[in-house]
Amino acid sequence: MADEATLRQYLKRVTSDLHQARQQLRQAETANREPLAVVGMACRFPGGVTSPEQLWQLVADGTDAIGDFPSDRGWDLSALADPDPDAPGASATRRGGFLDDMAGFDAQFFGISPREALAMDPQQRLLLEVAWEAIERAGLDPASLTGTDTGVFVGNTGQDYAPLLRGAGLDGHVLTGTATAAVSGRISYTLGLEGPAVTVDTACSSSLVALHLAAQSLRRGDCSLALVGGVTVLSSPGAFVAFTQQRGLAGDGRCKSFARAADGTGWGEGAGILVIERLADAQRLGHPVLAVVRGSAVNQDGASNGLTAPNGPSQERVITRALTDAMLTVADVDVVEAHGTGTTLGDPIEAQALLATYGRGRPDGRPLWLGSLKSNIGHTQAAAGVAGVIKMVMAMRAGVLPRTLHVDEPTPEVDWSAGTVRLLTESRPWDVPDRPRRAAVSAFGMSGTNAHVVLEQAPAVEQASVVDGELAPEDADSAAVVSAAVDSAAVGSAAVASLVSATPGGVVPWVVSGRSPEALDASVGSLVGWVSGDDAVDVGAVGAGLVGRSRFEYRAVSVGGDVQELVDGLRGVQAGRVVGGRLVWVFPGQGSQWAGMALDLLDESPVFAQAIAECEAAFGGLVDWSLVEVLRSGVVPERVDVVQPVLF
Repeated sequence: MADEATLRQYLKRVTSDLHQARQQLRQAETANREPLAVVGMACRFPGGVTSPEQLWQLVADGTDAIGDFPSDRGWDLSALADPDPDAPGASATRRGGFLDDMAGFDAQFFGISPREALAMDPQQRLLLEVAWEAIERAGLDPASLTGTDTGVFVGNTGQDYAPLLRGAGLDGHVLTGTATAAVSGRISYTLGLEGPAVTVDTACSSSLVALHLAAQSLRRGDCSLALVGGVTVLSSPGAFVAFTQQRGLAGDGRCKSFARAADGTGWGEGAGILVIERLADAQRLGHPVLAVVRGSAVNQDGASNGLTAPNGPSQERVITRALTDAMLTVADVDVVEAHGTGTTLGDPIEAQALLATYGRGRPDGRPLWLGSLKSNIGHTQAAAGVAGVIKMVMAMRAGVLPRTLHVDEPTPEVDWSAGTVRLLTESRPWDVPDRPRRAAVSAFGMSGTNAHVVLEQAPAVEQASVVDGELAPEDADSAAVVSAAVDSAAVGSAAVASLVSATPGGVVPWVVSGRSPEALDASVGSLVGWVSGDDAVDVGAVGAGLVGRSRFEYRAVSVGGDVQELVDGLRGVQAGRVVGGRLVWVFPGQGSQWAGMALDLLDESPVFAQAIAECEAAFGGLVDWSLVEVLRSGVVPERVDVVQPVLF
């Protein structure tokens, strides 16, 4: 009997241990696939795009942002125009997608000397500005992240700025100014971030690979918040020359993704940053959830038919792995933002991989829709992946599948009947009645590294409204201007209620600041310009977004209950700039009273006078003296039962 009892006890213990082990395994598996929240976004792209809202407007309007080579970069345009593609320095096109004012950078704002700023690759400068904006658009003060484990994961490829510095006498700064590692490290150093800082170079897939690595880091606990993105600035025409010699450049500089007319890629520039964190953390902290990253995967072509040639089976595998990571099936995804470079080799291989995966087993009437942002702005290389993510997040929020440009007809190099995949040659409503909207984004690197990310519409929450805003244009104090940009965020009803109840009469404050009078003026102008053209602005949501931002020396504050009242207030303070100091709360003990205290405020501030009147009414029936009479008596109060309430 003793042996039987011992065996029974042993079996119970083993069963309990097995149950516990299975539970821990399930928890670990759940943590490894925990969804992540996109809580902030910022960007710069061709066509004058300086915000996600402007990017969405460009896409929704079907704008072609391809333009002529810039004239302010010192390029020898006459040499580039050589019709012989094998001629040294020849380019098959003189058009591309270019950013404006690459020389504009407010070094002082970031504590960088003019000399060091000159030695910094424009890609570093640009990404610093965009990172700052993305943080503020998440409703966070960048200064609040100092000393935290926030990570930085950015894609960057192509360092063509260093040769331009030869003979400039900047040798002491050239190393850090042009090092690839400094593209991420500079952000961490400037903002005081102590999480992982990683620069990823897998060519065209760099920013999507960076997103995949950031997701792993967040799920492992290496960081609790991450800045993720990519940047490409073409300081020289080298990319145009190299691709001309490979016969891969479109003559008109346009990407004709998946079209019969496709004749090569077109280069573009850009930068984009996402702020991401674990979904549960974002919901707990009340951060705006713009979209959810459900899953991602990265793989390599391996020994395929060429180092730079795409590999269809590898693309199929990375898609399947990303769906597995997201715990979804092909039928759960509505649209793919494709790599779609417009090359006659790459596009057919990509389309066939999509047909073989997403094109199979789909519900009737629900094809996989296919599009590419490259048709609007060109191939922005290391920034292409994050550009596609921002486009899809904005499309999910708008409920629209935007069209792809330059498709005369689908390429005949693909058997489109092999699966249910359709090109977005026209914009369509994005209606999915029974589940959240979902999109996937692909990026395939010239090195053979492939990435695929699955996005999902933000979970429904109680919210006052969704506020989409526009950043102020860059000026002499451009980086400071972003502090007043309107937040593109869903503000929780509790936060708005708290903000509204904090001021009498249900009014809200709009706080705008800058590090110079010019920056303050530009910020106020940008805010006023945006809200004046939108009848649906929720003043509480805008106010809540502005309150969370950085507070700089020059400030403008307007208090009101509707847009017109707030706008009139901001316009009224533009000419009267005030240098703001730090806010101090004083809790005095008895002895700090003096004759005539508070009289100036009482006479000059209606708000203060109203508060004093309310206090006088509250004291009524409790004391045998008048608060206003004591203040105006010109005598220092001495009685303790008078001094203490009056000081309060």
